[in-house]
Amino acid sequence: AFFAPPSRSCPCEKTRRAARKMAPMANPFVQSLNMRAYAWNPFRYVGDFLHLAGIVVLLMNIAKNKSVAGISRSTQVLYFMVFITRYLDLVFHSEDQTMYLVVFKVTYIATAALTLFLFYQFDATYERKHDTCSLVVIIAPCALAAVLLTDQYNAVEVLWTFSEFIEGFAMVPQYIFCYRDHGGKGVGASLYVSMLGGYRVFYALNWIYKKINMPHYSDMQSWLGGIIEIAFFVDFLNFRFTGNSMLRAMVLTVDTKINEISDKVELKVLGTSSVVRAADPDGGEVRRRRK
Repeated sequence: AFFAPPSRSCPCEKTRRAARKMAPMANPFVQSLNMRAYAWNPFRYVGDFLHLAGIVVLLMNIAKNKSVAGISRSTQVLYFMVFITRYLDLVFHSEDQTMYLVVFKVTYIATAALTLFLFYQFDATYERKHDTCSLVVIIAPCALAAVLLTDQYNAVEVLWTFSEFIEGFAMVPQYIFCYRDHGGKGVGASLYVSMLGGYRVFYALNWIYKKINMPHYSDMQSWLGGIIEIAFFVDFLNFRFTGNSMLRAMVLTVDTKINEISDKVELKVLGTSSVVRAADPDGGEVRRRRK
């Protein structure tokens, strides 16, 4: 079948990586079979299709409104980085790819590139004043963690580990955007964020399912990223529907401080700043880059 799970003679790269992290078993072949059997479960399928549905909603919303209002470009940049660094196995392990995996991986990469192109196309509608998260602050620590915590020291493994860490923070710029936009009242943007958050929740259930059935299973990089993203997602839902947030004040304060430091460094090095400031309705200032 077109969307059938991988055959037992064709393990996917993710399965091989997870299997390597398990304690040694008497029969490596049995270990591999068990890992693949539990890797493909209903939670994983629901998570995959929620992710895909979220991307479709995002693209339809942009096409319908001819606008990228309400969407963080920084989040889209991070997701593009996730996909192009994670799915190098399409090239280096092409013999292990089922049609299901190939279709999803190629779709993720293509739609991420298309989304960034639409930001260029509809640049006049991009709300820079809300998209204040510094990408350097996310990318640099994730790159360092990938180098220190990778399982094997080769380019493909390090980039895979990098993608696992960075995905945990990929939605953070979107949440900051929504916090500054007072929840992001656009239905399309809110539905997109909800679907991406739901995808991570179901992937967490997938990890729990595998851990219950295979006690030696471990995927710490994915777990750490998932915990971070789910925490932000739960807080976003609380903020979106009740107006209350446990993280908003702290996150916006840290974001503002980071941007202030960045401005000072830029001013000292370049002699000028590419940022202009505007009044925030809640008090204080928000930063916005000059076009």
